[in-house]
Amino acid sequence: MKKKDAVNVLIVDDKPENLISLEAVLEAPHINIVKADSGNEALIRILENEFALVLLDVQMPDMDGFETAEYIRGNKKTRHIPIIFVTAISKEQKHIFKGYESGAVDYIFKPLDPEILKSKVNIFLELFEQRRIIEQKNRELAQANREILAHQKALVEEERLKVLLQMAGAAAHELNQPLMILLGNLQLLELVKDDHEKILSLVPKIQNAGETISRTVKKIQNVRHDVSIGHDSGTDIINLDPEIDILAVEDSDGSYRLFQAYLKDKDHIRLHRAKTVDEAMALIKSKNFNLILLDYKLPDGTGLDLLEQMASQQMDLPVVAITGAGDGRIASRFMKAGAFDYLSKSETNKEELLTAIYSGLEKFQLKKEVRRSIKKMAEDSTRDQLTGLYNRRYMKGVLRREIERARRYQGDLCCLMLDLDHFKRVNDTYGHLCGDFVLQEFARRLKEQTRQSDAIFRYGGEEFIVLMPQTDIRGAADYAEKIRVHCHDTRFDFKGDRIKITVSIGISQYDAQGAGDETALIDLADKRLYQAKTGGRNNVVAGL
Repeated sequence: MKKKDAVNVLIVDDKPENLISLEAVLEAPHINIVKADSGNEALIRILENEFALVLLDVQMPDMDGFETAEYIRGNKKTRHIPIIFVTAISKEQKHIFKGYESGAVDYIFKPLDPEILKSKVNIFLELFEQRRIIEQKNRELAQANREILAHQKALVEEERLKVLLQMAGAAAHELNQPLMILLGNLQLLELVKDDHEKILSLVPKIQNAGETISRTVKKIQNVRHDVSIGHDSGTDIINLDPEIDILAVEDSDGSYRLFQAYLKDKDHIRLHRAKTVDEAMALIKSKNFNLILLDYKLPDGTGLDLLEQMASQQMDLPVVAITGAGDGRIASRFMKAGAFDYLSKSETNKEELLTAIYSGLEKFQLKKEVRRSIKKMAEDSTRDQLTGLYNRRYMKGVLRREIERARRYQGDLCCLMLDLDHFKRVNDTYGHLCGDFVLQEFARRLKEQTRQSDAIFRYGGEEFIVLMPQTDIRGAADYAEKIRVHCHDTRFDFKGDRIKITVSIGISQYDAQGAGDETALIDLADKRLYQAKTGGRNNVVAGL
């Protein structure tokens, strides 16, 4: 009976007593024994089941073990199955060599030693299990890769849709004139449909306009939306004629000429060449390239060496590995090292090369956009969008660290809470755009007047906080007074209006016995800010 989750082992012997003996020795929960009493039956069993190992008797009638092994090795589906010959024939080298030539991986001689037999069988069963795990992992990786590629394709298509929307300016810019000419001449055709000569005179104009539109459409199909140019309207539009500089790191003259032939009709692609790793590095440092075509074997190293040097110097460029030397392992190493694609020279044609180039540029652009998005997300989580200062959420972490530092090293730490006086009047009188301008300008002035070690935050509305490490209460009060005076004396100029506004400031100092944590430090600064407000505004209260 077949055991669940057990691996199959085929034992082949023409003598029933030998089969029984082998089965008794190998009996185990993880092994499912399948028996065959001839070479022909063994071949049938192998085609019906998956086997981890075959134990094959050499001396059998009709088809001996050597011939059976040769058939197993000759079949594409079964050639990977390890075969151990179990035999009582001579141990002379010629017989052993014949077995290995037939496809055996090992020999066991009769009479059998049960421990040696089990030990050898277990080794091959472990190898089979490892191979099965690897195959499963490969299937999972292949599925994950398909999902990643599908996701990338979806992202590319999503980006293309975005590009089409962005291209409205570019399309109108380049298509408008030929479209007007085409439509105008088509209307004229209606008017002069009975005048043969006039019709003939309009045909070249229509043809020329159509060719112009066709050329523009082709440009749009190959557009790189990371390249934009200025337009008279003051906005950026997509450049439909981007120049693409490609560096081919290739020491073979024949291969380089082939690249040139494939790309010769692409006027917007400029091909450059380096023959060695060192030459490629020098060119990458001196010139801006959009993409690299990279060979594996080079006179002074490998393409992987170049990728390693680029990574160590933070040179970020899309790379397509295209080589005649290598296999799947090298392809895997290239992809792990950062290459976007891997092509074999012997199997690459013009279409595949162009697809790899445009796909590499597209993937690289998506990669940059993902990085920008992540950076923006990080900034949005710590920065106030209006003023660019750190926000209240980020302040909590900074305040906690600064208090811990002051506690550990018994240092000074002061907290200033600032509030713009009568700020609501600015919004009510001049509008919210003016109010936003005042907040932005006040934040800029604060940054100009603080030290690099100080931290400034927008606490909320028109309130700000400044943390001043290594500063005692008197030093903080002096600094606060300078801010108050500067704000009082310097107007905010907005669209012809010179707006006067003042600031009130409350100051607290870290004290392990008093304001000894974040909440206490902020509460004390807030309390003193309230005192500054109720004391007439345009005031600093430090508790001195």
